Amino acid sequence: VVERFLKRCFYQAGSGYGDVKGWKALDVKLKKTEKASKSTTWNRLFYFAIPPNVFAETGEAIKLNCMAPNGFSRMIVEKPFGRDLESCKQILGSLGQHFDETNLFRIDHYLGKEMTQNLLVMRFGNVWMESMWNRKCVQCVILTFKEPFGTDGRGGYFDQYGIIRDIIQNHLLQVMCLLCMECPNKLDGDGAGEKIRDEKVRVIEAMEEVTIDNVFLGQYAGYSDDPTITNKETNCPTFAMVRCFINNPRWAGVPIIFKAGKALNERKAEMRIQFKDAPAAEHLFGTTVPRNEMVIKLQPEETIYMKSNIKTPGFSSAPIQSELEVKYDTRYFGDKGSTNPDAYSRLILDVLRGRSAAFVRSDELIRSWEIFTPVLHQIESENIQPHIYRTGSRGPAEADKWFKEKSGYVRNDEYAYIDGVVSKKA
Repeated sequence: VVERFLKRCFYQAGSGYGDVKGWKALDVKLKKTEKASKSTTWNRLFYFAIPPNVFAETGEAIKLNCMAPNGFSRMIVEKPFGRDLESCKQILGSLGQHFDETNLFRIDHYLGKEMTQNLLVMRFGNVWMESMWNRKCVQCVILTFKEPFGTDGRGGYFDQYGIIRDIIQNHLLQVMCLLCMECPNKLDGDGAGEKIRDEKVRVIEAMEEVTIDNVFLGQYAGYSDDPTITNKETNCPTFAMVRCFINNPRWAGVPIIFKAGKALNERKAEMRIQFKDAPAAEHLFGTTVPRNEMVIKLQPEETIYMKSNIKTPGFSSAPIQSELEVKYDTRYFGDKGSTNPDAYSRLILDVLRGRSAAFVRSDELIRSWEIFTPVLHQIESENIQPHIYRTGSRGPAEADKWFKEKSGYVRNDEYAYIDGVVSKKA
């Protein structure tokens, strides 16, 4: 299969991103290939994994010289989509002058992950979820991204953005929208994509600008030793927690916590919803009863589990926390011949099919930057210093206190989740 695919690949050189001769030569090659096929409709897909400052010249060259003669011409555009509100608008304008929203697919691979795409079915295909998915039952919502390595030679790039721009303002915010949005009138089929994106926009329209008192910053020790970082006094955060609120009837008053960091103790991305205390549970059982939680792990292993209370096995009647769990690898992909497609495979197929739900619309981008730009500018202009933490740790020592105060989260120290096995900690 791979060899057959590679035989259909060819390379076209150009002197620059906007090289008219290069794009015209590519157009000639494509037309030759298209005419040799049995198809009567020829579609073209362009993938913009290029610097944002050349979007305009590249888009213009494609528009004038390389559009499909009688099929669709669609553009997949990779981030970054700016580093603040103004630069985002410039990037949107550079491509918007040549292509409309129906042809632009701004890709965020987190929207292609299995667990992210599963949210719509989980939330709106199960009768029990709707009744508890609101401010009456939910204590806090936590979206976490952790990776165990630092910039590894990419510091020069990363230092211009930081962890809030790199992860929170796009990946985690996009996932949060699907986790918290209202149900669209349609979830699949023609027109569903725009209805889903409409609801995502309504969620972030209900969020206020982030203020500095709702931000916690960290930087791992030795970050500026990266030889690609020129500013050795940089205050660029490699760890951050941000608290937001969604001011609508469903979520008013519920803390939404975004947490992301590099050079930490593990690789993990997850959504965690902690519910409020069961009414009168402590009085009924004469002991503290742990709060329920739903945890949806995006990586490294795709897993859903609900932390629930059961009777301690044996003679005791005290509540103990266990979980109801589905692990995708063993439940659905245990056979050697079956695999779960990766995020990019799903998203590229969606583009070919013209499905827009898993891509970021321009008004989503603008609103997300409106929420984060003021505090990002304040961090830079006031040179706000991050807390230093050790590589391989859970993050800054001060982070746990901040997190507890801002979220109201209550940890059950008696519970441990280890590869699906529960053990009681000593």
